[in-house]
Amino acid sequence: MAEVVTPRAASTVLLLRDSKAAREIEVFMMVRHYEIDFNSGALVFPGGSVDKSDKEIIARPELYSGGEGLDAAALSFRIAAIRETFEESGILLARLKGTKALVDAQHASEIEASHRADLNDRKITFLDVLTGNGLSLALDELVPYAHWITPEGMPKRFDTWFFLAAAPPDQLGAHDGRESTDSIWVSPREALDGGKTGRFKLPFPTTRNLIRLGKHGKVGDALADSRGRDIVTVMPVMTRLNGGRQLRIPKEAGYDGELFEVGAGG
Repeated sequence: MAEVVTPRAASTVLLLRDSKAAREIEVFMMVRHYEIDFNSGALVFPGGSVDKSDKEIIARPELYSGGEGLDAAALSFRIAAIRETFEESGILLARLKGTKALVDAQHASEIEASHRADLNDRKITFLDVLTGNGLSLALDELVPYAHWITPEGMPKRFDTWFFLAAAPPDQLGAHDGRESTDSIWVSPREALDGGKTGRFKLPFPTTRNLIRLGKHGKVGDALADSRGRDIVTVMPVMTRLNGGRQLRIPKEAGYDGELFEVGAGG
């Protein structure tokens, strides 16, 4: 029997804004570099693995707000979510200590220009960025949305929490040019249409979450619907079907079904 790979803890953020052109939500997404060994070339939300430095921040409660009542594991997922968002998009969900407003776009841009490259090169830690700029992470801006675990039998597996967050005003975001090669603010409808036409490569969890997100026309509605909702963990069970694959997920997870067919490469 093949050894089951232990999934790595990871976080993903769906950064949302209201479209100015239509009654639609827009979400920030990136195209993964084709040489990345997981979801290469795919259109995805910002995110990545929880790392050691995220756990070190837990011991410094003055560096975050909104973590009341959360255990260390839950805190590490949220801290990683904000760090990965900053590393991959440049968007910063944080406040200056002692203030209630999120860091404005100009200040966030200055912090990004000074620290993002070094952070991605692991020359500094996110803890350094926070302490050096008097910042407090806005964990309360994150709304838990979904929990997916990569199926057993896969060579690389992740235990991923998805969060919703309203993008701070005027923080537009941009891909890093390394792990991702392009970025776009896109409506769920447009992203899904692109998946059907071949414009975009969409992983299965991304597709299901875009469909669910697209049911809401405003950011406030999506956030309100998710607050307090019970989240059912999804670990798809995969079987072969007519040269393709069939995935079964819990019906109660809220994805309008439990059995889905995906292509041989999907």
